[in-house]
Amino acid sequence: MATVSPQNPGSAPDGDDCDGLTALPSAFAEELCALALDIAPRLFAVAQVHAPGTDEADGRVAAWGMAYEDGRAQVVSVDGGARMSVGSAESALRWFARREGITARLVWLSPPAAASLQRDADG
Repeated sequence: MATVSPQNPGSAPDGDDCDGLTALPSAFAEELCALALDIAPRLFAVAQVHAPGTDEADGRVAAWGMAYEDGRAQVVSVDGGARMSVGSAESALRWFARREGITARLVWLSPPAAASLQRDADG
């Protein structure tokens, strides 16, 4: 993800300090949040299914991805060992279904419904 350097380095918030962001007029802050929601990539998981269609079927999440409005996607394996840029989320599936007896499926997460300039208390 690209980052933009502030034009005035002294005005940038430090680490967890969001004072510079919370000082924005509320209407502008709401506009920034709405913009972020409008262009947010869709998140998905790549799930691997072992022995599909049998009593021994089992599954796991093998990777996480972001699909952009233009169709392309970025995918990172859960263990961090593989990172890829692909033309579509669906095209990533073949990389995770290469072994016999394993299929791969996309699990789409719900689109984001809210945005905030504040870090979550848990984050």
